[in-house]
Amino acid sequence: MSALDEALERARGWIGRSETVAGPITAAPADILAATFDRDDPPLADGDAIPPGWHWYYFPEIVKLSETGPDGHKAKGGFMPPVPLPRRMWAGVRMRFDRPLRVGETARRVSTVADVAPKSGRSGALCFVTVRHEIFGEDGLATHEEHTTVYRGAEAAGGGPGRAGGPAPPAEAVWSREVDPTTVLLFRYSALTMNSHRIHYDRDYVTDVEGYPGLLVHGNLIATLLMDLFRRARPEATLRTYAVRALAPLFDGAPFTVAGAPGPGAGEGRLWALTPDGGIAQTAEITFEG
Repeated sequence: MSALDEALERARGWIGRSETVAGPITAAPADILAATFDRDDPPLADGDAIPPGWHWYYFPEIVKLSETGPDGHKAKGGFMPPVPLPRRMWAGVRMRFDRPLRVGETARRVSTVADVAPKSGRSGALCFVTVRHEIFGEDGLATHEEHTTVYRGAEAAGGGPGRAGGPAPPAEAVWSREVDPTTVLLFRYSALTMNSHRIHYDRDYVTDVEGYPGLLVHGNLIATLLMDLFRRARPEATLRTYAVRALAPLFDGAPFTVAGAPGPGAGEGRLWALTPDGGIAQTAEITFEG
């Protein structure tokens, strides 16, 4: 067994590790995100529900500057397993929404390392880490989430899931919207989520060290924009499940399209983000009521 294999096997010892954080659901993070998305929503008040999936903008991980790694992320080996691969990217998420979180209540997030899965890809060693998050409001479980991050070797710089873009869209778009991923948008989103990963704001780092052609658009930003598209198209509907997978990166300075369509069955829908050349950057399946 190689040294890398041994280190990956040690990282599997993190499976089952858990942590719990709690805090108030306030209006500010949701109001800031709504403004960042150029929505015309009125300011939230006590008792108002935050949109599905927007729990991501609460419970920020508070990390001392001295505890960050070379890429700007928190150094590995605390709650997240010490995967010995230097590059990391957002790979996908599955969520179920049982009830809304409301402004004014205290919520609690219980996070558990569900899986650490080493694999071999075309660009070398990979490791997929899945974390299960259970978010409880004062009335019980509100959101169940499984979030996957992929780690890659330095030799895979500039790669990532489906670099060239995925297949053609799964359906003809019924809803669509163009998004311009400006550096201001990426900065505001990084600040809102306390995400100091340098691939989103440090152009010299992302081009010279990681080998990408520009600043990367956050995976969870794209995923939230897809959910936001559905809210704009079907404001009366209630989102029940959301499963999204990343296939290709998107970069600043290159406008992309978020699109979607209902079906194929009743209460089902598909959402996707297109790369500038028409490939799939993210694809999602949803279920909803109303």
